[in-house]
Amino acid sequence: MAEEEEVTHEVHGRVKWFDPTKGFGFIVSDEAQTDVLLHANVLRNFGQGSVADGAGITVRVQKTQRGVQAVEVLKIEPPEGVVFPLGDEAGQMDSADILALPLEPARVKWFDKGKGFGFANVFGRSEDVFVHVEVLRVSGFADLAAGEAVALRIVDGKRGRMAVQVVSWEAATRGTP
Repeated sequence: MAEEEEVTHEVHGRVKWFDPTKGFGFIVSDEAQTDVLLHANVLRNFGQGSVADGAGITVRVQKTQRGVQAVEVLKIEPPEGVVFPLGDEAGQMDSADILALPLEPARVKWFDKGKGFGFANVFGRSEDVFVHVEVLRVSGFADLAAGEAVALRIVDGKRGRMAVQVVSWEAATRGTP
């Protein structure tokens, strides 16, 4: 391997697109002259199986013979300019109120992107937690898989507990949600 292929540096950008079925996507950044390849394995090492288009992302990149590739995801941020879609269920909450809520460890029971929602179970509690696709999207995810470990910020709504933010389990344990 050439010496230049071993050097990595940190880059911040936005997810151009990511397709979990294809197993890759691309990041655009002012710091890199070309798009940065984001492989599904690199994203999984961060603890996510998908990432929303437009999400902010900080990665460690490496220049290879095939171009610039992400080798480690350091941070994922929700897409810019989005509002948490809480409706009447959670009352008036801003992002500071949401971030003040505790992160609760949970496992995805099921999630159907086509239906636009799913449910998770918090460890040690029996009731389901509703997860809406828009909450997922503004949290920086594109989809969830059954059995996936996540951390949730939760409020009590009119029809039960509902997630207002989803964080990858690995990010939550690193303290970087």
